[in-house]
Amino acid sequence: MYYTVDTSKSFEQASADLDAAVKRHGFGVLHVHDIGNTLRSKGQSFDEGCRVFEVCNPAQAARVLASDMRMNMALPCRISVYTEKGKTKIGMIKPLDMLSMLSQDPALAQVAKEVEEKTTLMINEAK
Repeated sequence: MYYTVDTSKSFEQASADLDAAVKRHGFGVLHVHDIGNTLRSKGQSFDEGCRVFEVCNPAQAARVLASDMRMNMALPCRISVYTEKGKTKIGMIKPLDMLSMLSQDPALAQVAKEVEEKTTLMINEAK
């Protein structure tokens, strides 16, 4: 259900490299949630880095929504760069696994498979 890789890169470098990989593959970064900074700014003790990139390919998203508008609740895709016990990681919940829990539509499964292949490439390039 999860796809996660370790990287020897710093948190900052892995974040920058993921951003570039997303764009190279025709996806856009809609927003980056810096969860670590947000928690710390709210007075919470949190020692790890954690950024969640919301990524989207408009053509793929349109196909999903044309098939089943309820899938808007599963969009956009999210890829995380985070640290855990001093190691930097990049990961996601696999789109095919997530959508298969929400729908049995073969057309959606095909889109999810295509998106998963691209997002896996992005993660591997950023590592």
